[in-house]
This record gives sequence, C-alpha cells and structure tokens, in this order.
Amino acid sequence: MRIPAMAFAAVLAFAPAALAGDPVGKYAAEGTNPDGKSAYSGTVTVEKTGDTYKVTWNVGGTIYVGTGLGDKNFLAVSYKSGSDTGLALYGEDGDNWAGIWTYHNGKKVGAEKWTRK
Repeated sequence: MRIPAMAFAAVLAFAPAALAGDPVGKYAAEGTNPDGKSAYSGTVTVEKTGDTYKVTWNVGGTIYVGTGLGDKNFLAVSYKSGSDTGLALYGEDGDNWAGIWTYHNGKKVGAEKWTRK
C-alpha cells in the first residue's frame, strides 16, 4: 500500500509542471492590433491534431481558425477568417502564452496574451 500512495503523491507533485508549457486548453485572449492603438479581447481554444495544433479564436463574434506547429516552448500559427489571413508566434509564459502576430503582407505586428481558463 505504501508504494501506490507514494506514486500517487509523486503524480500530484508533478502534475502542475506537466501542464505548464502545454498549449492545449482554453484561454481568455487580450491583445492590441498592429496599429498599436486598438485593443481587443476574446477566447482561444487550442487542440492537439496529430503533429499539429488547431487554434480557434473568437474575437467579437468573428471566428479565426489556425494551424499551429510547436512544442512546450513556442507555437507558430497560420490563421484565416474569411479573406483575412496571417501569422502568429507565441512563447510559453508559465501556464499562459504571449506573442506577436500580423496579417498577410503586414508591415507591423500586434501583441496578444492568452490566460488559461
């Protein structure tokens, strides 16, 4: 009985560390557009899809869907909504993620932070 209890305690001790850095989950998103003036907020869901990630944003009722590549340290996402396309790059920030993004043919970048729900 002692070994299973110790194993269970070890799993509990390392569970938060295993979650940190894993991009899969649901987030509140806050950011600024590339103009540097206008802010936005919404939600983001990240799902594992084989070797890639499906990233879905809902910002003011507009849905953006992207395909991401990365690991526990970074996530690069190409995204699309209607005729809008772009690229985003995020780095892990503890249990959250922060990054920059731009539209297709963009000359400036916006910033975005995801806070895990």
